[in-house]
Amino acid sequence: QNMLQDYVRTSTYHTAITQNSASVFNGQLAMDVGAGSGILSFFAIQAGARHVYAVEASGVAEKLRKMTQQPAYAGKITVVGRKIEDPQAAAVVPQVDVIVSEPIGVLLVHERMIESFIYARDHFLRPGGAMLPSSGTIRLAPLSDAALWNETLTKARFWQQRSFYNVDLNPYFEAAFEELFSSPVVGCFSPNSLMATDESTAQHTVDFATVTMDQLRNFDIPLQWNIKFTGLMHGVAGWFDLAFAPPSLQSGVPAVPSYMSTGPYAPATHWQQIRLLLRQPLAVNAGQVVRGIMRMRINDHRSYDMDAEIICLDADESARVNSMTALLALMKSHPTRVRSGKWYLQEQIYNYSYTGEPLDQPAKPEAANLYLPVNTLLAESSTQVTSVAPADPNLPTDFVIGTKSQPANQDQIMQQ
Repeated sequence: QNMLQDYVRTSTYHTAITQNSASVFNGQLAMDVGAGSGILSFFAIQAGARHVYAVEASGVAEKLRKMTQQPAYAGKITVVGRKIEDPQAAAVVPQVDVIVSEPIGVLLVHERMIESFIYARDHFLRPGGAMLPSSGTIRLAPLSDAALWNETLTKARFWQQRSFYNVDLNPYFEAAFEELFSSPVVGCFSPNSLMATDESTAQHTVDFATVTMDQLRNFDIPLQWNIKFTGLMHGVAGWFDLAFAPPSLQSGVPAVPSYMSTGPYAPATHWQQIRLLLRQPLAVNAGQVVRGIMRMRINDHRSYDMDAEIICLDADESARVNSMTALLALMKSHPTRVRSGKWYLQEQIYNYSYTGEPLDQPAKPEAANLYLPVNTLLAESSTQVTSVAPADPNLPTDFVIGTKSQPANQDQIMQQ
């Protein structure tokens, strides 16, 4: 229910599937990997698929079988109550033309369901077939969030008590501190807390049509952010975008692409966003460059271990560093300008304190302890009277579905 009620998620999938009825689905065999409630299977039938194999290993598969008896879907959906990796699934599921799935977790990859999506591609998708979604992009940006950082440290300081009912809790402090600062914080945050220029958001794209299992399980994301404000960097913000850009399976009928963002510029989804706090904030000045690397490695909890190293450089200094090897060597020689962090993506904690920006008071960066260069500050227009959330610069311009001053209605959202 939580996922079905996520209007952005569900309507995006509905639009991506039904608007490609003629180009992708009509008359084709389809598979729904990790079908759950079966909503994507029903969408595929609505789009003209001649049959759908709904693969779902949990107990909800029995309930889904009852759902498929509705007159509009009877005989058109086969529920396969197994994991797609189960060898016996091959006895039931043939080669298909289209695979649909919602295998996405927090920061795209948590829960590692994408591996099942790729397994289905490698074993059941005919050459030239289509996958929806077609790709996902992880996006990372430097974050200033003093309130969240202070709140996290306050939680850790509880364990510094020397006489808690006559018990010294201090031996627990170091472990509590490390645990709290290695736990990703899930929840929406203000886009005004991002410190980098929009065009320097670090990103890593996973092409579901070509990615290998090894590439999915272990990968690095180079980080390079052009800092826009003077202030303290308290951590790294993360979110992801999805693209639905399948190849057309019908000659002369082009496929229609769709996009969805879970970023702070876009309407909120049940995935929200993520914040990875540094154990010690990093002071940065406007015009400097923060560079480094984020390493993602799978673990035994169907998630990822994440670790990062970053360094703050002047722009001309950064321009002379042209390789990751040289950057890591520079970090060793300037330890006071370096910060590192380690996070366990499955150990999520939640913070839902952000509820949106006030509509009647334009947000100013200094309210978040972020400071523009003086020349930029003086050049600001004194006649600006409205405060409109900027569109996500990483998405097509026609993807914006509303602003704070003029929210889009549901029909407009569905049309987009």
